[in-house]
Amino acid sequence: MHDEIIIRGARLHNLKNVNLSIPKNRLVVLTGLSGSGKSSLAFETLHKEGQRQYLESLGLISYAVSKPEVDSITGLSPSISVDQHLTNRSPRSTVGTATEIFTYLRVLFARIGHRVCLKCGADIPPAYDVSAEADDASDTDSTYPCPQCGAAVPNLSMAHFSFNKPEGACPTCTGLGIQHTANLELLLDPAKSIREGGVLAWDIHEINRYSQTLQTAGDYYGFTFDPAVPIGELGDVQTDILLHGVYSDRFRRHFPAVEPPETASRGRFEGLIPNLIRRYADSVNNPTYRAKLGRLLIEQPCPDCDGMRLRRESRAVTIQGQTIITVSQLPLNNLLDWLNTLESQVSEEAWLITEPVINDLRGRIRHMIEVGLGYLTLDRATPSLSGGEVQRLRLASLLGSSLTGVLYVLDEPTMGLHPRDTALLIGMLRQLRDRGNTVLVIEHDLDMMRAADVLIDMGPGAGQHGGHVVAAGTPDAVAGVAESITGQYLSGRKALPVPPIRRRGNGRTLTIHGARAHNLKNVTVDFPLGMLVAVVGVSGSGKSSLVLDVLGRAADRRYHQASEPPAAHDTITGWEHLSDVVTIDQAAIGRTPRSNAATYTDVFTAIRQTFASLPDARHLDARHFSFNVPGGRCDRCEGAGVLTVNMHFLPDVEVRCPVCRGRRFQDSILQVKYRGLDIAQVLDLTIEEALHWFADVPAVAGKLRLMNEVGLGYLKLGQPATMLSGGEAQRIKLAKELGRRSVGHTLYLLDEPTTGQHPDDIARLLAVLQRLVDASNTVLVIEHSIEVIQAADWLVELGPEGGQAGGYLLGAGTPEDIAANPASLIAPFIRHERERTAVG
Repeated sequence: MHDEIIIRGARLHNLKNVNLSIPKNRLVVLTGLSGSGKSSLAFETLHKEGQRQYLESLGLISYAVSKPEVDSITGLSPSISVDQHLTNRSPRSTVGTATEIFTYLRVLFARIGHRVCLKCGADIPPAYDVSAEADDASDTDSTYPCPQCGAAVPNLSMAHFSFNKPEGACPTCTGLGIQHTANLELLLDPAKSIREGGVLAWDIHEINRYSQTLQTAGDYYGFTFDPAVPIGELGDVQTDILLHGVYSDRFRRHFPAVEPPETASRGRFEGLIPNLIRRYADSVNNPTYRAKLGRLLIEQPCPDCDGMRLRRESRAVTIQGQTIITVSQLPLNNLLDWLNTLESQVSEEAWLITEPVINDLRGRIRHMIEVGLGYLTLDRATPSLSGGEVQRLRLASLLGSSLTGVLYVLDEPTMGLHPRDTALLIGMLRQLRDRGNTVLVIEHDLDMMRAADVLIDMGPGAGQHGGHVVAAGTPDAVAGVAESITGQYLSGRKALPVPPIRRRGNGRTLTIHGARAHNLKNVTVDFPLGMLVAVVGVSGSGKSSLVLDVLGRAADRRYHQASEPPAAHDTITGWEHLSDVVTIDQAAIGRTPRSNAATYTDVFTAIRQTFASLPDARHLDARHFSFNVPGGRCDRCEGAGVLTVNMHFLPDVEVRCPVCRGRRFQDSILQVKYRGLDIAQVLDLTIEEALHWFADVPAVAGKLRLMNEVGLGYLKLGQPATMLSGGEAQRIKLAKELGRRSVGHTLYLLDEPTTGQHPDDIARLLAVLQRLVDASNTVLVIEHSIEVIQAADWLVELGPEGGQAGGYLLGAGTPEDIAANPASLIAPFIRHERERTAVG
């Protein structure tokens, strides 16, 4: 049996004919600069070949998964990929449903939940019926009488505690817990009439058409609708038909005996709010249009369930005074404590029935706490999780399995973790290894590197300058390799410089007063302006709530007329010192493979115009060099370059388009070449290569230079947005912002900008951020990176823990001030890093 995974001749992307032996049953860390070839080797070579061999062993169409560009891989184990991409973005998906913990709670409440008659309030004795486990109400009797008043009491099964099933979902909001309504401030100008443009979205044609319809409706019902009257002065009937339409209960209350008109010519009017909500619901497949409409809407808690998602009878069931809703709102640390008290509080009969369920629940929750997610609640929507949190959720589920002989491939599991929690994570990965598995981790964290059994450093540079194995061996061995940049940081020969003098700022301050969002404990925080400010704290301590949900959303409303209100706080003072606030988060730059760095930054427009101006282009214009619109793109794959194969019970697989062979364009378009390259070949260039190729085209070179400066030189121009990490997406946004003309006094908000970056890449990014501050701006970052924390002028620390145990202001000051604060959790790591680099 092989005790090594042996790779021979790996050549995918920038890999330079890599030969490598990876020992099995070890914790192996793969590191190197961003773009050095780590993901190409780990995910697209090792993991993809593992998938291909698995499909082949099942006798399935192995041609659907092409063999990666490698001569051979022997000793390959079945592989499991644990990446940061969220596959389920449904608002119905929560931490509880994704981990199945909520399923266990549903069993618990269906079996031993205490019920009362909703009519008379009498206690309903528990049945302890095994049928309570049925996840379909059809599997149980429908009702039985209340022992006191005789009212029909429905028998509740598991399905009645699910907001994703009709039996349990609130009928008003269908289990979403929210309802959309229009933001009337953005729809109407009450001082103007319809004729004067009082409905802000209507053009002159819509004004004339809908004015006529509303007047006809008035004739139909017997009232007068005058489109020349200011909207704010309309009567109740006229306001209700304009906003809610003829089919709404709000309007029909005025004419209960009159059936609505059937056609627009007779006065049928949909209403501004129903029309907007309908168009929003119908725009699922058009993200751009949906986002535009979404800015006109406000989310509000459902008026019937008050945002709790479940039917009234399900919300009334309790165990020791807690409903399934209140239990789902507990941080996992507290939920485990609650479960531990049940044995002594429930009856002996109830305990015998529920002990196996509770034991399984405890195990699953403990694994989530062990990977640093104890601050999460079960009702947290999964689309709101960071990439690091998504990956640790999956890791927690793997800890509950008993698989052996598996290759686990993980992508930066320390992302978003406080340095204190990294040691816990390392312990979990060692548990997986000790069960007889090989754990391969792509990582830039120095502590994770030092904990590895084997460290592999890719490089020496990024893109075309990478793709080699620079060093491989124990961490100490790699630290001694002179050519290894990673080794230089491990040994302390190289370190990010600590500024000898901290900036004093411009003497002005932005202050958030009384922040109470989520777990924030009514905190008031001063942010000095004209500095690089870092907000630190353990995961779940309230950093994102303070910076993004309170400050960011308040700024978006003030400076960019956003509709979403800021999270709970009293007020923010100091706005007058700022000209603008720009939030640069890690949200994807696009939801489809058609979006990429070139299209997002608009550099592709300049490239297409360059091609259209070439003599060989003849009658072609820039549109013909786009893969997003008909004209020059391949008709078979519509410019995608791939076709999707439905694998039925397995995930769909993408195969290269047989017509354009993955090149996305028609042959006639590919005949036009700029300096010997066609448009498909240009999209295959890295940003650094394209910068050299288009050096003489200022409109192209300027944007490419900015992306190169923020550390994205290795990225291919055409790399789909769906394949970008959150950190890469954020740096693309940063490059786009740097390309705008600066007016100074701008506040930039960034969420962990060093995500996915090697220490050497962090040095480059820090230089860009410092340059922004030197240009009379303020940069405010949420960070865990000790390198950035040491380089900041000012720190704000929240904590001490995550969830309900967090949300307090632990301290604020220079890194030296925080390092001397006995209440600080980051202080020991600041001191340790300074001691280590001083020795190095």
